[in-house]
Amino acid sequence: MNIIALIPARSGSKGIPDKNIKLYKGEPLLSHSIKVAHQSKYIKDVYVSTDSVIYQEIALKYNAKITPLRPDEISTDLSPDLDTFKFCIDNINPIPDIIVHLRPTYPNRNVKLLDDCIEQFLKHYTLYNSLRTVVPIKKSPIKMYYIEDNNLIPYFKEFQKFKYGDEPYNQARQNFPDTYLHNGCIDIVKTSTILDNNLLSGNSILPYIMDENECNDIDDIEDFINSEKYKI
Repeated sequence: MNIIALIPARSGSKGIPDKNIKLYKGEPLLSHSIKVAHQSKYIKDVYVSTDSVIYQEIALKYNAKITPLRPDEISTDLSPDLDTFKFCIDNINPIPDIIVHLRPTYPNRNVKLLDDCIEQFLKHYTLYNSLRTVVPIKKSPIKMYYIEDNNLIPYFKEFQKFKYGDEPYNQARQNFPDTYLHNGCIDIVKTSTILDNNLLSGNSILPYIMDENECNDIDDIEDFINSEKYKI
């Protein structure tokens, strides 16, 4: 199996300017994901995809490979990850069998966890399109709402045995399955799922359940400060 790591690191962060290269424990944030990927016994190559020449130079300094600069139209706040992956696959030779997605905003992962995720995916390779790390959460999405025209609208007006008139959002939480949140630590996907189905996860995702406190993805400056205190 040709397994690579892909670290998408665009330069247009709004909450923390240049977040992906901001010094984190003395080194650029994205470098931590590069370094742990290099430590893996399964990952053959480590690629950084970015829209910035400066980011490319930092990636090369840490011995990562780079793809051509990502076009502006797939480097916006709303650009889906799928577009980035397709662009990178088009510019990687040979095309990998498996892509390990490491977000630079989750620097606190260790190689034992990384390799265990890869091992679990390889073990169940024929059954799943992808793997995602998740954490258990206590609140059920069945009881969540959004607001439209100042009206509270339930996300789920039907769920499993509960039909529209049953109001599932008013049922006891014990009626619903346990809930898990994607924590952004490690994602793994077959390249064929992207190329053949135009999907980033596919319809069968292997869950890798982490401790409920393992939510260290950095979004804002408060996350950044708290994350630096974390010891792997």
